[in-house]
Amino acid sequence: MNDMNWVAVYPEILLLVLACVVALVDLFVTDPRRTPTYWLTQLSLAVVGAMHFAAMGQPQVEAMQGMLVVDSLSHLLSGFSAFALIITLVYARPYAESRELLKGELFTLSLLTLLGVNVMVAANNFLTVYLGLELMSLSLYALTALRRDHTISTEAAMKYFVLGALASGFLLYGLSMMYGATGSLSIPRVAEVIASGTVNKGVLVLGVVFVVAGLGFKLGAAPFHMWVPDVYQGAPTAATLLIGGAPKLAALGMTLRLLGDGMIDLARDWQQMMLVMAVASLVVGNLAAIAQTNLKRMLAYSTISQMGFVVLGLASGVVNGDTALVQNAYSSSLFYAITYVLTTLGSFGLIMLLSRQGFESEQISDLAGLFKRSPWYALVMAIYMFSLTGIPPMVGFYGKLAVLQAMIATGQSLYLWLAVIAVMLSLIGAFYYLRVVKVMFFDEPADTSPLNAPADARIVMSLNGAAVLVLGLVPSGLLALCARALAP
Repeated sequence: MNDMNWVAVYPEILLLVLACVVALVDLFVTDPRRTPTYWLTQLSLAVVGAMHFAAMGQPQVEAMQGMLVVDSLSHLLSGFSAFALIITLVYARPYAESRELLKGELFTLSLLTLLGVNVMVAANNFLTVYLGLELMSLSLYALTALRRDHTISTEAAMKYFVLGALASGFLLYGLSMMYGATGSLSIPRVAEVIASGTVNKGVLVLGVVFVVAGLGFKLGAAPFHMWVPDVYQGAPTAATLLIGGAPKLAALGMTLRLLGDGMIDLARDWQQMMLVMAVASLVVGNLAAIAQTNLKRMLAYSTISQMGFVVLGLASGVVNGDTALVQNAYSSSLFYAITYVLTTLGSFGLIMLLSRQGFESEQISDLAGLFKRSPWYALVMAIYMFSLTGIPPMVGFYGKLAVLQAMIATGQSLYLWLAVIAVMLSLIGAFYYLRVVKVMFFDEPADTSPLNAPADARIVMSLNGAAVLVLGLVPSGLLALCARALAP
């Protein structure tokens, strides 16, 4: 028990205890707005997030007998995930209240989702990778089906559950093959055995194929994207935002642990698969989004294309067996993922703020004339759309630029051509983002009723939009933080 190192995992222990406390406290809450439960959940998230950010920069340590590794990367991803959940719940509260979804389950499952995220990004063993993945996934399945009397939400939850189980099976089968080939479940030990060159390469490559397939599903990258549009559209918007926020950071963290730490010597094999996934994601995401009239479905295809850029960064780290560019490439993907989540929070948050009792603001046409109804909301939404397009000085531009620079730094003609293709497909994607801006500013409003949102949601929405703009003007701080988190 001496190497359990309980101190290193205090944030996770505290989070588990607080999730149980929130579930128990809610049993005695009679307020329909769930005010005590809401604020207790927000306080819990703030404390856990602050603990992770405060621990940034501390030396790497192992915990739970080597099952977890606590380092700057785990602290950064866990801290930002807690931050994303805080913002999500601020946006979700008025939306959930008007649809009778404001229950203890929403808050408890959100905390358990974060616990799964924290375990995934700190996993140092195949078992803890899978444990964290299932804890997060099962919580998200339940959140998707939270609106039990709504047929579309129930259907989305079933699709998510079935396809999620299939992807988990792929990942588990791949990890079991890696275990069979290397004789170890420990990620560092697997890396050592692979580096020794004593293992049957065919078995390793076959295992990697299944692992990459499982990771592609969790990232929402093509051709494993089939669940994303249906789940994003069918789930209650509050659950959609929970799925599109912190879990994306968790999927990236899991990918960095498994492929970047454990299978870096097989990079020549898995990077080829990643490049195919990236190009497929950019093509499918950008072309399919053009035809969408449902805003949530359009943003779902947008997510697929955005994940294409994240995967491009991951596939640019190792060049002819040389790992000199790994930190630059992976930190660009990390920066992109964090800034994308920040933009997604605002986009779906505004959809929730525009929704009201008995009306889902899901169609692009529902934003018609938003500038005349609320100039500030229209301006903030325009910032998000410009950022997703990649227009300077929004942070989305620097995210794309960082990934493209990482690709060009390889000096390989293949990556140069892929960078050109990525830019061309992003130009196609600009159409459907700018169409939203056109509808908001130039179309006549079909509904002229005033927009009423709680003060805290309006303030957070404004700060969210300001963050997207400010991080675009001064991205160096977050870029340096991401690079430091991935320093060897």
